[in-house]
Amino acid sequence: MPDITTRIQVDATPTAPALVLRPWTASDAPELVASGRDRALRRWTSFAVDDESSAVRWLREQRRGWERGHFAFAVEEAHPSGTGGLVAGHVVLKHVAPGAASAEVGYWTAERARGRAIAPRALRALTDWTATTFARDGLKRLELIHQTDNTASCRVAEKSRYELTAVLPPLPPAHPRDGHLHVRHLTEDPG
Repeated sequence: MPDITTRIQVDATPTAPALVLRPWTASDAPELVASGRDRALRRWTSFAVDDESSAVRWLREQRRGWERGHFAFAVEEAHPSGTGGLVAGHVVLKHVAPGAASAEVGYWTAERARGRAIAPRALRALTDWTATTFARDGLKRLELIHQTDNTASCRVAEKSRYELTAVLPPLPPAHPRDGHLHVRHLTEDPG
């Protein structure tokens, strides 16, 4: 399994700063609490951080997840000075198991960072890292699931070359609406 010190660098574009995908740390708690107040984020995800203590619990769960095939990364906008920037979102690779052919990805974007192509760039970087890190162990396919009415998430999937392959029925209470299943095969050319 990868080390919890893994960092993934994403180059700047002409219109967007570089990104750093890094494991979550305790110092991220205040930004998590701020993101937890975002109604749109709560509508589309199971993210439930209301205060400092729930942020600390969530961060602890993310760090422990690295031992169980759940690789959660803070998405940070790189500051031009080279120092750490603000957390712009979250990407995660879930359900990685030795010999398993598929795993799942997920993401969310902080309210202040939406509409700036943060999520697709972070998801593409996570996908490339996953292919490099796990494909030789038999991982061939990544799945991405979102509610059908979450059009922004659908656009992120499409921009990241995850093909819409099925509409899933609701599974309340966690998934009260139909879902889209997008798939990316790791044998594809990353272009």
